[in-house]
Parts: sequence; structure tokens; C-alpha cells
Amino acid sequence: MGAVARYGAVQPEKDRMRFLLLVILLGFPLLEIALLVRLADVYGWWVLAWVVLSAVAGVALLKEARFALVARLGAALAAGQFSIAAFIDSARTVLAGLLLIFPGILSDFIALILLLLPRQMPEPVHVHARPQGHVIDGQFRRER
Repeated sequence: MGAVARYGAVQPEKDRMRFLLLVILLGFPLLEIALLVRLADVYGWWVLAWVVLSAVAGVALLKEARFALVARLGAALAAGQFSIAAFIDSARTVLAGLLLIFPGILSDFIALILLLLPRQMPEPVHVHARPQGHVIDGQFRRER
């Protein structure tokens, strides 16, 4: 009886989460449309120019992210390590590009925040580094 009650209590929580997801998925585009209409009333056709230019920038970011992922992975593998940071940086760039393509001011603002967040740069690994400590530089000459 306790297990039935426990599973019965989980179902309303799942329904609430599904409802919340539905509200977010439907509410975000409606909020974007309302904001675009209000800004178009104030600024006119400049809003259309902003939407078109941000979509072009989003497409450019998606193209750049494809090549940047290969370059970042190649640099990490050349240094002898596999870095998940390359995937994370590229995923952030792809998400920002998709948000820029989506027409709206709020999504463009979120994309700019994603692009302006500082990126973690891994410290370079020196393969042929000299040991620090008791090393004496000098010249050696053998005498017979």
C-alpha cells in the first residue's frame, strides 16, 4: 500500500513539470512576439533590420562553430590531452547562434550573454619543459 501511495504522489509532480515545460515552450515565443510588436511600434522598420542582421550573425556563428570545434580538438590532442572544454565552448557558440536565428529581442539578449561569458582557457602543457631545481648550466670539455 505504501508503494502505491508513493507512486501516486509522483504523478501530480510529473504533471506539474509537463505543464511548466508547456508554459515555457509556448510562453517564450509569445513574449518574443509581444516584445517585437511593441518595439516595432516605437522604432519602426529598424526592428526588422535588427532581426534580419541577428539571423545572419547566427548563421555565421553556426558556420564558425563547426570549424572552431575541429581546431580546438586538434590543439588539445596535439598537446597530448583531451579537453571537454572544446565541446562546451562549441556548444555555447551553437546555442548562441540558434538563439540569434530565432527572431526576437529577448533571445538575442540571451545569445549575447552566452557569447560574452568568459571562457575557460586550459593551461598549456609544455612537453619538453626543463626541470626547475638544481640544474647547473655550463660548458664541458674533456681533457686527456
